[in-house]
Amino acid sequence: MSILDMTVVSVALPTFIDVFHTTYAIAAWTMTGYTLALATVIPLTGWAADRFGTKRLYILALVLFVLGSVLCSFAWDIQSLIAFRVIQGLGGGMLMPLGMTIITHAAGPHRVGRVMAVLGVPMLLGPISGPILGGWLIEAASWHWIFLINVPIGAIALAAAFILLPSDKPSPSESFDFLGMLLLSPGLALFLFGVSSIPEMGTIASARVLISAAIGLALVVAFIFHALRATHPLIDLHLFRNRALTIAVVTSTLFAIAFFGAGLLFPSYFLQVRGETTLHAGLLLAPQGIGAMLTMPVAGKLVDKIGPGKVVLVGIVLIGIGMAAFTQVGADTSYVLLLGSLFVMGLGMGATMMPIMTAALQTLTHSEVARGSTLMNIMQQIAGSIGTATMSVVLTNMIKGRELAGPAIGSLSDPSIAGKLPPGALQTGFEQAGQAYGHTFMVALVLIILTLIPAYFLPRTKAVAPDGSDVAAPPIVVH
Repeated sequence: MSILDMTVVSVALPTFIDVFHTTYAIAAWTMTGYTLALATVIPLTGWAADRFGTKRLYILALVLFVLGSVLCSFAWDIQSLIAFRVIQGLGGGMLMPLGMTIITHAAGPHRVGRVMAVLGVPMLLGPISGPILGGWLIEAASWHWIFLINVPIGAIALAAAFILLPSDKPSPSESFDFLGMLLLSPGLALFLFGVSSIPEMGTIASARVLISAAIGLALVVAFIFHALRATHPLIDLHLFRNRALTIAVVTSTLFAIAFFGAGLLFPSYFLQVRGETTLHAGLLLAPQGIGAMLTMPVAGKLVDKIGPGKVVLVGIVLIGIGMAAFTQVGADTSYVLLLGSLFVMGLGMGATMMPIMTAALQTLTHSEVARGSTLMNIMQQIAGSIGTATMSVVLTNMIKGRELAGPAIGSLSDPSIAGKLPPGALQTGFEQAGQAYGHTFMVALVLIILTLIPAYFLPRTKAVAPDGSDVAAPPIVVH
């Protein structure tokens, strides 16, 4: 459910713009608000699981997620929808790491690899089926059903959790870092709020952007000084002493800014420039997920044998090749080229995302893995939000700089606009809009190329944990 809801909403953005009479920058907050909630709650999940037990916390997360879904379906304006998406994100942020913790404990250390292989299937099917399901629901019923579909699934999940999950006895091992929480969670939220406000404000010099981001950054810096001195900090920054983890964090951050930022643009291009329906836009994105499904199992086996370094480099090169084609898009670019490029990018994604995570965690001891996973998840949320905001700002400014691109895109939702344009202007406008997307994808391509620098220093041999044991596949979930 949580994976589906991240991808379903991406194809619904033009619908929200039309239904709620809002702008793309404001509608994008339905995704950003969800991300903010995830970033806020992830640091608390590990401690809360120890304190209250994984079963009880998992059930609470399910209830929050389903409640947020129901509220989203009753949203009366874009502001209420954004607020309800935050509630949904609070549950979704806990669901995935908690589920992985429960399954890892049940499987035992010797079966984690096999279990992760099975669990990889829904993680890959989500990005493929999400846009397709979202597009079909919007066309066959209404946008409300992209959220209401979570109710029956959530009810089954709740019943299964009550009946099947064993009751665990909470055994809090560490005192809770309240000061760290008061510094980090609001700091992250304010910083991401400021960065994510750039597309709506249209400039980085806006008071809302600068003040929010500055206060948030100050709180995060204060947390860093606190965490380096605290006995049991909310996030263990001493993990950065591990060279392999530090290089992996830098690689993952650059990659997330480029890839997740560009990922928001793919469905928008098909919807706004090519005039596709939401269902067709979802189907057109499927090759990317199929490509990832093919390479992820192979990449996992190769990482065990030769280390993540070489695998990640090949993956990034493949993504760069696919992205390069999108830098040349126009109003009538061949679908064979576009779908082939998405497939190649998917092949690269399957060889990049999980191997980077493995590089970060494979040299940590068993007791450090949970803290390392939390650290990586937080960095990825920050990077994803920065990437989304960056690409939205670049695209918005590119379209504003072209006289006819904006009216052409607007004519898809309001045909009366097309009648006001001079003959031939509509096609010219769509061509200008395509060029605006192409130049925005160029920014993503440059960032992908820069990712090759830290990726070059990733380990190229199979790692052994500091305690001398063989490294098992860590329980990682990419949000």
